[in-house]
Amino acid sequence: MAKLRKQNIFNTTTAAIKFVLFWIAVVVQLPIIFLLPSGGKWSVRYMPIFMWFLVKLGGIKIVMHGTLSDKRPLMIVSNHISVFELATFPTAFRGSFIAKKEMEHWPLVGWVAKKFGVIFVDRRPSHARDALRVVQETVKNVKYPMILFPEGTTTNGAYVKPFKSTLFNFVENSNVTVQPMAMHYRYKDGSPIDEQTMADHFAYFDNKKMDMGPLCKRERSAFGQVFHIMMLGGFTVEITLLPPPPLAGMDRKQIAETLHKIVSDKYMELKDKK
Repeated sequence: MAKLRKQNIFNTTTAAIKFVLFWIAVVVQLPIIFLLPSGGKWSVRYMPIFMWFLVKLGGIKIVMHGTLSDKRPLMIVSNHISVFELATFPTAFRGSFIAKKEMEHWPLVGWVAKKFGVIFVDRRPSHARDALRVVQETVKNVKYPMILFPEGTTTNGAYVKPFKSTLFNFVENSNVTVQPMAMHYRYKDGSPIDEQTMADHFAYFDNKKMDMGPLCKRERSAFGQVFHIMMLGGFTVEITLLPPPPLAGMDRKQIAETLHKIVSDKYMELKDKK
């Protein structure tokens, strides 16, 4: 089985060089991003180019199984482990995201995300109607897939949190095709990562409130996690696309439960498979 790189002066220096190169790539592309229309199809098409630098410099390998549905409008729902899905998924699917409203106000990240067609949703119940309208209008008018993390947060990779039913308001009585996807991390040689190593080194946390599995021994900021993964030498993101289930006639709670079972069952089946 693969082992992690040790944190020594050579690996730390190499990661520092990669981290600097990543920021140079970001700065060089800012004028291009500034000229792109917010949320336009050309902006979304450019996002994989922008994210390619992070994927390559981070040493991240993407492996895909299954077939992306050709139906539109299309929503992909996936489990969520870390910030790296924000780079790997656009690279894999040429699509954009539905994200929490708070992200819109993150320095630089929020501005870039808005340019790349990310829909920011206020998850407070008092704003549910406005959020539903924005999502419905956007999803029905775009030709690229939109990606949703129904857990509403990241996890430690030990399980898939229950899906928030309020995020599926726009699916009820609509023509949106929803395709579930199970995503898990592996070492670069394809071998599984044990749960404690996953929590300590690969997952990204907003807090330590996990319902199952180990807690991380040290939390890092988003960019701190990027540097840490560069130091470790990267990993593999394995994506398994599953057939869209029939959801007609279901309410949002039934839709959330159905999709959660599909994603969770497949994730738990695959995450420790050698």
